[in-house]
Amino acid sequence: MVSSKSQPAIEVTDLTIRYGDRVAVDGLSFQAMPGQITALLGPNGAGKTSTVETLEGYRRPSAGSVRVLGLDPVADHRQLVARIGVMLQSGGVATGMRPAEALHLFASYYDSPLDPDELLELVGLADHRSSTWRSMSGGEQQRLSLALALVGQPDVAFLDEPTAGIDPAGRQLIRRVIADLRDRGVAVLLTTHDLEEAEKLADHVVIIDHGVVLADGTPTELMRASQADEVRFGAPSGLDSSSLGERIGAVVTEPSPGEYVVAAAATPTMVAAITAWLAEMDLPLADLRAGRQRLEDVFLRLTADASVPVAEPTTTRRRRSRR
Repeated sequence: MVSSKSQPAIEVTDLTIRYGDRVAVDGLSFQAMPGQITALLGPNGAGKTSTVETLEGYRRPSAGSVRVLGLDPVADHRQLVARIGVMLQSGGVATGMRPAEALHLFASYYDSPLDPDELLELVGLADHRSSTWRSMSGGEQQRLSLALALVGQPDVAFLDEPTAGIDPAGRQLIRRVIADLRDRGVAVLLTTHDLEEAEKLADHVVIIDHGVVLADGTPTELMRASQADEVRFGAPSGLDSSSLGERIGAVVTEPSPGEYVVAAAATPTMVAAITAWLAEMDLPLADLRAGRQRLEDVFLRLTADASVPVAEPTTTRRRRSRR
């Protein structure tokens, strides 16, 4: 039974997680609603894994609280586990087990599971039903892991890097499956390093670093809140940015190798000046974007310096002092 769409499926309130003297999660708060895909984003070590493990009931908070479908994931774990689906990158499948066997086994744990054979069709593994886990490609293993997470018809699905190591056709298939979950009212919590995927799929994005929320809103809201007069372009790394800046009369920086930012309005004259300089230097232009940032741009800016206050569209950015 899918929870009411008016009530959060996931509630994280002032969550703190400590490992000895180290604070991994520091007063984290966010919500995820039914019928939405919430992307929890952050660099390695941001606190994503600790947060998700706490939501799944495998770790106790040091302080604060979490609720999934109104339940305490630890105290109510037996009741909750029947209503959530967890996709792990490692799969959790014995190396000699076959997809059909694994799905029928997992289906036996639930009162009203999905049909395993239909699930194999859904994730494109009908022709691999008798293959062993060890003989399957990484992408095929990922698709089976997704099917195992969905066999119990969960109300909340925790998906960890669902398209990692998958070819373009497989990514499209998995994205369709995830979008279908949303359409059926399932709350999806997605963790991914593929920011293009998060921008395309997510209804709601939470960016964290050092265990605190840096931004919280829809992809469009976050990109709009971070807009600035700038032109971004791709070219070989190590360009003489100061020379280009003098030529066009604007500051030019290289925030990441081969990615350049010009701090100026994207007027036709400015764009023409940039391309003319590159042509004179006989340098290729890989990409040019003006007037619109990507979610990746927002993510890189926020996580590059998490101490700088950021305009946020829907929630208050929080940073608590470490104790």
